[in-house]
Amino acid sequence: MDVLSNTTHLHLFSWIVGVALFVITAVMAKGSKGRKITHMIARLFYVLILLSGFFLFMRYSSLDSALYGVKFLVGLIVIVLMEMIIVRANKGRNVSKLWMIFAIVLFVTLYLGFNLPVGLNFLA
Repeated sequence: MDVLSNTTHLHLFSWIVGVALFVITAVMAKGSKGRKITHMIARLFYVLILLSGFFLFMRYSSLDSALYGVKFLVGLIVIVLMEMIIVRANKGRNVSKLWMIFAIVLFVTLYLGFNLPVGLNFLA
């Protein structure tokens, strides 16, 4: 499991692909077969995000446990929001408020992730 906890590359790659698949799924036509397929692939990447994030958390949380814990929780909320947006949109419910919350929480997650001691320091 060294590949999951040694560097942040797999975790960052999983986030990029997961969010891209989420956006692609969100803009596809409702009820189409392609939307269902991309949604299932996005769910696979959500699991990969959670696994790689958990292993990174276990390995590096001793550096700054509070900040890593908050980032883990906020990242989990982002994944839950992505799933809620797709499922509620499929049911025909209004998701505009969820999109706004998603954008804010995603920004917070990225900010925290890039400012962690092991993260890539793009925003500092």
